[in-house]
Amino acid sequence: MSKSKHVIPNSKGGWSVRSAGASRAAKTFDSQSEAVAYARDAARANHSELYIHRRDGTIRDKQSYGRDPFPPKG
Repeated sequence: MSKSKHVIPNSKGGWSVRSAGASRAAKTFDSQSEAVAYARDAARANHSELYIHRRDGTIRDKQSYGRDPFPPKG
């Protein structure tokens, strides 16, 4: 299973993208929007989940790019 991506605040005031279970960030950015764009592309490529955190660490948004076992019919 692909590891989910998390956009989290870092200690230097910027934002980091980290895979679930990783001890280090894959990449850091000055703005949250840049980090989200990078993480979204990575999550889509890996068919995984994307979690976007607030500055206080709580999750503000979650997006799934996995394969849906029950896709809508239509």
